[in-house]
Amino acid sequence: MAMPQNSTRENGFCFTQPLDFSCPSPRPGEAGRTLGAVSGRDGCSTPLSNGLASSGAPSPSDSCAQPLCTLTPAEEETPFEEGIKYVSAEGEELACGWGGFTPGCLQLCNTSKGVLFFLCVASFLQGMTVNGFINTVITSIERRFDLRSYQSGLIASSYDIAACVCLTFVSYFGGNGHKPRWLGWGVLVMGLGSLLFALPHFTTGQYEARSAAEVGVCGGNQSLPCSQAASSLSGYRFVFMLGQFLHGMGATPLYTLGVTYLDENVKTNYSPVYIAVFYTAAILGPAAGYLVGGMFLNIYTEIGREIDIAPENTLWVGAWWIGFLGAGAASLLISIPILGYPQRLPGSQRYIVMRVSEAHQLKDGSHKKASDPDFGKTVKDLPRSVLLLLKNPTFIFLCLAGATEATLIAGMSTFGPKFLESQFSLSASEAATFFGYLVVPAGGGGTFLGGFLVNKFKLRCSGIIKLCLICTVSSLLAIFIFFIHCPNMPMAGVTQTYNGSALPGGHLNLTAACNAQCGCLQETYSPVCGTDGIMYYSPCHAGCKMVSENLRNGKKVYRECSCVGKALLSDRSEAEPGKCTSSCAKRPLLLCFMFVVILFTFLSSIPALTATLRCVSDRQRSFALGIQWIVVRTLGGIPGPIAFGSMIDKSCLLWQDQCGEQGSCYVYQNAAMSRYTLVAGLVYKVLGTTFFIVACLLYKPPPPESAPGSSDASENGTSDLQEHKPSLPAEEDV
Repeated sequence: MAMPQNSTRENGFCFTQPLDFSCPSPRPGEAGRTLGAVSGRDGCSTPLSNGLASSGAPSPSDSCAQPLCTLTPAEEETPFEEGIKYVSAEGEELACGWGGFTPGCLQLCNTSKGVLFFLCVASFLQGMTVNGFINTVITSIERRFDLRSYQSGLIASSYDIAACVCLTFVSYFGGNGHKPRWLGWGVLVMGLGSLLFALPHFTTGQYEARSAAEVGVCGGNQSLPCSQAASSLSGYRFVFMLGQFLHGMGATPLYTLGVTYLDENVKTNYSPVYIAVFYTAAILGPAAGYLVGGMFLNIYTEIGREIDIAPENTLWVGAWWIGFLGAGAASLLISIPILGYPQRLPGSQRYIVMRVSEAHQLKDGSHKKASDPDFGKTVKDLPRSVLLLLKNPTFIFLCLAGATEATLIAGMSTFGPKFLESQFSLSASEAATFFGYLVVPAGGGGTFLGGFLVNKFKLRCSGIIKLCLICTVSSLLAIFIFFIHCPNMPMAGVTQTYNGSALPGGHLNLTAACNAQCGCLQETYSPVCGTDGIMYYSPCHAGCKMVSENLRNGKKVYRECSCVGKALLSDRSEAEPGKCTSSCAKRPLLLCFMFVVILFTFLSSIPALTATLRCVSDRQRSFALGIQWIVVRTLGGIPGPIAFGSMIDKSCLLWQDQCGEQGSCYVYQNAAMSRYTLVAGLVYKVLGTTFFIVACLLYKPPPPESAPGSSDASENGTSDLQEHKPSLPAEEDV
């Protein structure tokens, strides 16, 4: 895309309103000459003369028919102000369509708002699938395919591994290529990844949950050959990793090329709002994934098959795969309109001359190399592009700050539902729904509010970094809430002995005098809640001898349980399947401060992204976002879930036992889980605060006179470009 300077004959500006270059009007009777119009479709192909626009129905590119200014013969050869650059359209196709098929009805969507809509749908689907469904069903997948937490963390990290592999290639070549085509093919690959992720459900045998009613009661048939109990399903984790790898490949263009495509086609002041709306959709996607995924988990994975265990039972596996089928099909459909958009939207050229450069100024002046029109078009410029970014300290420390935030976001989004499930003694579906209620207003509201604040106060780059610093410090203070935790529900043989005395940590004793004659198997885990308010490993371990056929509250009742103490209001020794309900008084306080942590963490996301776009030169924006995502994912997104999964495994009290082999974790120690979460949160929040402080101190803005034009244009998109443009008081640093 050529960017000639000081040309007076042809230009590629496409304006809805004429820009006033303070050119004097021609003398009466003298025909003025106009600057040539862009050659294209829908009104742009009609040559203009004497400053008269061609008539016809208006279209998105009719603005090309407006003259920039009228020049007299004497002024025709006068060069423009040094510092003003423009891009030649060179007969570029600006219509929306696929190849030669460009119907007029599609041109209604050929606007920045149309692009924003389809990109929002794509980011919503990506967020719902990768950060919603996967995090919601992680417990069910562990249970169905006998995975440990670090293995499920590796599945989650495969998305970021794929992104790191593809980011350099996509951001460098896609940034100088046809961005909508890269975006469309990426969304299509993402849809294929979702369909592949659901494949193991259809290639494995039926899930056999051994209900307590069959073998769990005392004296029942407890035989369970190890050949039947052992499982080789953990090998399917590689299929899940491949599906996540395709998710990562497909989403790579979305948050690099998609952001810069929006930024290039709207006013500079409106760019944070557009990007905030785009990222808000990406945040609402996971929230919808938690809520919808939680509903699917209430459906048994083998649809149409009757089973006598309830969703509250830890052996229950919900229909985790339905969401991936729907999201995959929707992604394939939404990729079609994205593929039809032109390389540049009609009318977008006017924003180039109105943009004020805020790129960090290097002492050796090497940042000026990126202003070369031919820079970045060949592979030979790749090392120089990387070097320019590495010499930009503001960019580097913004990347490091983003990596620390990404570690917490990735870790908590993957294991947040599991944290709530353990702390509040919830089922997997209830925990996913709770977490969704937190993410919708906190994550989505914080993301949009961050972009709104940047636009509202017209913050420049240094002011944006200070806003990020305030948000990080606020979330740092709120994270101390993890000092408190909800106590574990008492569980006989795990957290206490059968006679009620404390049990030393790490020592299990599931056998007592009351169930010694039952011959209970540790492989059969089906917790029940006794009338004494204590949980038991299974009805057999509770000493229950009968199962009532009468339903009470939709649950079966186990009677004559010799290990269950008689309650104060009842003389019966009974138990119901499922966990005991937690009555933790600290739940509202814990949820409230978790909301604050999520809110301020996401509040800084759009300002940090905007600061990254502004501290580098225009031609390096896509590549800079790609490099930033590599740093963020390598240092944050990839190790985050793995580190959190390993820490959570350390807080496990009760492991699944498959004939002597350790499986997934059944019961976690809440105090240890909160303590590990607090330590991780403090470390990464302190690092993030430090990085934002250093980025703010090292940022060196360009001098005011280097700005070629004003980004603070009036509402109709016009701006006066004059010699010696003064600094903009409306965009001073805060």
